[in-house]
Amino acid sequence: MKHFWREIGFLLRQRASLWAIALLAALAAGSVGLGLQEVAKQRAAITEVIALQEKDTAAIKVFATEAGDAAYYRFHPTWDPPAPLAFAALGQRDIAPSVLRIRALALEGQIHENEAQNPELTLPGRFDFAFVAIYLAPLVLIVLFYDLWSGEREAGRLSSLQVMPKARTRLWIPRIAARFGLVSAILIVVFWIGAAVSGAGLGETLAFTALILVLLGFWTVIASLVAQAGASSPTNAAMLATIWFVVTLIAPAGSNLVINATTPIPDGAAIMRENREAVHDAWDLDREATLQRFYKLYPEYAKSPPMQRPFEWKWYYAFQHLGDEQVAPMSRAYREGIASRDTRAGLVALALPPIAIQRGLHRLARTDVAAHLAYQERVRAYHTQLRTYYYPFLFTDKPFTPSDFDAAPKFVGR
Repeated sequence: MKHFWREIGFLLRQRASLWAIALLAALAAGSVGLGLQEVAKQRAAITEVIALQEKDTAAIKVFATEAGDAAYYRFHPTWDPPAPLAFAALGQRDIAPSVLRIRALALEGQIHENEAQNPELTLPGRFDFAFVAIYLAPLVLIVLFYDLWSGEREAGRLSSLQVMPKARTRLWIPRIAARFGLVSAILIVVFWIGAAVSGAGLGETLAFTALILVLLGFWTVIASLVAQAGASSPTNAAMLATIWFVVTLIAPAGSNLVINATTPIPDGAAIMRENREAVHDAWDLDREATLQRFYKLYPEYAKSPPMQRPFEWKWYYAFQHLGDEQVAPMSRAYREGIASRDTRAGLVALALPPIAIQRGLHRLARTDVAAHLAYQERVRAYHTQLRTYYYPFLFTDKPFTPSDFDAAPKFVGR
């Protein structure tokens, strides 16, 4: 152990190494701070939307005395609260809404209107702790390792060091361990502080830590193998930088382009446009024909009395739902396509350990593509609850009272 601490002392006396380690510590601390700030901002936004919606709902209740009015004017908040580890790996939370207000109208337009962009489009992502660990920490390891052997050779000391008794266990292993241990300690301590502030559980914190250690271990092995291959220090640095560039950027970006090209999906904006056009066109279609199409989906309301007025709420909500039905194949293809792309990206990641670890970090933080799609499915399930709650009032002339207004289903978060 004394050899390990000796190497730590030597390492901290090297100016380049000290600057690299200090920079990594600053970047890690900054990323955790920004991540905690972003998560707090999202939680505050969810709380604010829920509170404001309660005020709006109280105002709507005053004049919305019919079920059709209540379903039309009343927004219902849904939310996807960040998991405790989301601060460290923001993933899809950087591009997907964490809160979404919906009405009992056509849903697909509402969902895709609130997406800033398709959730499969990011590669490196936002500057967060996972970004520092995946993309920047390996560069620090490269700085610490590239001249580990070649520097001694160029200084004329390598031969003498190699013939020392037990040189491997007394010199080289402690040197490698010191570099790996110092970088690991910096990242883990900073991450644990963030995890404690965020209230993360011990199990998920340890799992996240294990992935970080595996990542750093991977780059330590690569850097050690290249550094002792016998080339000069500049050659080692160039070789390691090339490996980093290919493994973390070029290969993932190239595979992403191939996956996207071979797995086409409908555009979210196209789904929204098609959905709204279907709803708008329904105003000019035969009303009874529209209702009959709806009754095929909900035969329990087929005996609803014929329309007596030019406008009735039941007809309006019937063609709203039919608008969703028209784009259902596109919406399903969109979700299945994103899931398929994510699955294929996972297969590619098996050959790229840093990217596989990045996906594991996002999974632990519940910020991956699967988590985003799961939130959308919860919104769809809740929307179905809303529609089916209002239908008896709309299609059977069941009286709608203030207590019925209050009894409308409420979204249950994760």
